[in-house]
Amino acid sequence: MPGLHFEEFKIGQIIDHTLRRTVTEADNMLFSNITLNLQPLHIDRHFCETQTEWGQPLVNSLFTLGLMIGISVNDTTIGTTIANLGMSDVKFPHPVFHGDTVSVTTQVITKRESRSRPDAGIVEFEHKAFNQKGDLVAVCRRQAFMRKKTPVRKMEA
Repeated sequence: MPGLHFEEFKIGQIIDHTLRRTVTEADNMLFSNITLNLQPLHIDRHFCETQTEWGQPLVNSLFTLGLMIGISVNDTTIGTTIANLGMSDVKFPHPVFHGDTVSVTTQVITKRESRSRPDAGIVEFEHKAFNQKGDLVAVCRRQAFMRKKTPVRKMEA
C-alpha cells in the first residue's frame, strides 16, 4: 500500500495530490438523495435558477468534504491508517458546481506518539480543496490514528 506510516510524516510537509475529479450532476443527486438531504439548493435546478443568487444547484457540501478527504487518501493514509479520530474547522468558502474539477493539497500540521499504543501515532492534516479556477472550495483539519512503520516489540519476562 502506498500510504505513509507515522514516522514518514514531517510537520509542515505539503502534499499536492495528483488525483483530481470532475463533479457531475449525478454525483450530487445521488449523494443528496441517499443521505436524504432534500434541500432544493442541491436537487432542484428550477428553484436554484429562479430563487437563489447562484442560478444553479450547489454540490452538497458533505460530498465535497468526502471527496476532498478521499482524494488525499492515496498519498497519505491508504493501508496505514487505523482510524480517523475527527475532523474540525470545516469550512466551505466557495461553492462547488456541477462540472467543477476538484484538486486537493494536504499539509501535515502536528503529529504525536500515541499515549495508549506504542505501535501508533496521531497525525493532524489540513486538507484544502480547489476548483479548476483555483478558488478554495473546502478546508478542514483531520486527525488520523496512524500505524508506525516499525512495530514496537514487547520485552519478554
